[in-house]
Amino acid sequence: MVPTRRHLLGSAGAAALTALGSAAATGTATAAARDRGAAASALWREFAAAPYTHPQIPYVGRAGARSAPPAHGRRVLVRRPARGRDAAGALNRALREVGEAGGGTVQLEPGTYHVGDVIRIAHDRVTLRGAGSGRTTLHPTAHLTDLIGPYGSRYGGDKSAWSWAGGLVWVCPRARWDSLVAAIRTREWPFEGWTGNARDEWRTLTALDDAPRGAWTVRAADPGALRPGQLVLLQLSDDGEHTLLRHMAGDVPGAARYSWAEREKLVSYVPYEWPVRVRAVRGRAVALERPLPLDLRAAWQPRLTTLVRPVTRSGVEGLTVGFDRTEQSPHLHDQGRNGVVFQCAYDCRADDVRVVNADNGFGLVAASACTLRRTRVSGRGSHHPYFCREGSHDNLVERFRIDRRTVPAPPGSQLHGINVEGLSSHNVWSRGRMDMGTFDTHRGMPFANVRTQITVHNDGRHGGDASAGPLYGARFAHWNVTVANARAGCVRLDGIAPYSATVGISRVREWGQIDEPDFDGELHTRLEGYGCPDGVRPWNLYEAQRAL
Repeated sequence: MVPTRRHLLGSAGAAALTALGSAAATGTATAAARDRGAAASALWREFAAAPYTHPQIPYVGRAGARSAPPAHGRRVLVRRPARGRDAAGALNRALREVGEAGGGTVQLEPGTYHVGDVIRIAHDRVTLRGAGSGRTTLHPTAHLTDLIGPYGSRYGGDKSAWSWAGGLVWVCPRARWDSLVAAIRTREWPFEGWTGNARDEWRTLTALDDAPRGAWTVRAADPGALRPGQLVLLQLSDDGEHTLLRHMAGDVPGAARYSWAEREKLVSYVPYEWPVRVRAVRGRAVALERPLPLDLRAAWQPRLTTLVRPVTRSGVEGLTVGFDRTEQSPHLHDQGRNGVVFQCAYDCRADDVRVVNADNGFGLVAASACTLRRTRVSGRGSHHPYFCREGSHDNLVERFRIDRRTVPAPPGSQLHGINVEGLSSHNVWSRGRMDMGTFDTHRGMPFANVRTQITVHNDGRHGGDASAGPLYGARFAHWNVTVANARAGCVRLDGIAPYSATVGISRVREWGQIDEPDFDGELHTRLEGYGCPDGVRPWNLYEAQRAL
């Protein structure tokens, strides 16, 4: 029998839950203590016993930025220019000056800054800080097609890649940004990730021995090039039988029967690339700052390599990126009125940032260990309020909001929501309110991602063309999700996603976009606390993992 809220509250653990809830109300118990004392879910008890290797729930306890904003460094105040004057030049000069000096803060006054160019953060330890999202506004006066040019898809067709790439505030290392823009302008549509436009900007540091998923230490064939604190790239190639892709799908039997070779776009995403810092090197043993996301097997040529130099410890705080209200473009033909994007960024952040009237709000493109906190997308409606793609891993989006659109959607446009795709893994969306949109898993077989403690009016659609392969890999977890309009699509995962966990969601029904599983046969999914989005403990899967 699936437990209901009444059953949960009537259980023996209800007394402890009630007592601890009262104690919290008087300030004498923390939320973590309340979670520990409550009647925990069966899945949580299983996970807590083996947090790095659970079959359905991924370990995401180290998702997000680890470094605080730099406390010291150069500080440059950019004053609000005279009404209507373009501030982009002054802002970019200040950001470059602070970056070249070793880091610091570019501070903006309250008011509106008109900007006629991309605002670029290309150095480490640089913060662009307004006086608060309700007080400082960047007002772009051009879009990315105007500023850089048309951006087509490397997979053909007449799509605009500005529908899923680039931002008017763009955090990206200078060399990477220069190479991307050069390729776009010569119509050599690039790869956008950790190893350059042609995925050839890397060299092997060492091969690795076999190791299991969840291990924190690997054995290097030759550790001589490795140092503590070094950022490296774990690469895994696939073999002729596509056993790596099958492993990402949880090695369900149906994955062995799936037509991987026909999925041209998906196959182009391999090798899998995962950035990670080296914690320690002791002989051949190399300790990592996060546990392995997948097994290492000799058939996949596991290795640590270099990667393009990312931006680290930089961020955007306390401002709004507000566009004029134009009509939303037809699907996949956005002109590039995009907000804030982190690309080839590691351990970066956005805090108290709002994007208004954008084609696409916030983006993570080959971004890892970044945090977006207190972010919001508002206005006339967006194609992707949030997108997470091209091998983005271990990111955290928390206390986010997507507002109801202020005008009706024009014919031919489309709304997604909180997006993840392109083999991206171990990303978290936590404590969100979505007045529109959906949990957009956009094919490209992302895996091991978490959405927890979110309220959603579930009216968006997922995207992704057939050549990008399955919607879901293994270990998606949706945990304590309130669905305001009772639509199942993209939220209830049992029967769709392999080795997934759907825990504490509202009672829902299938209508609108309805999916069939990509893999036949047993999927090994788990459903718990169905109909009890506020009654499953721990309340927040990510925060409970952090506290474990």
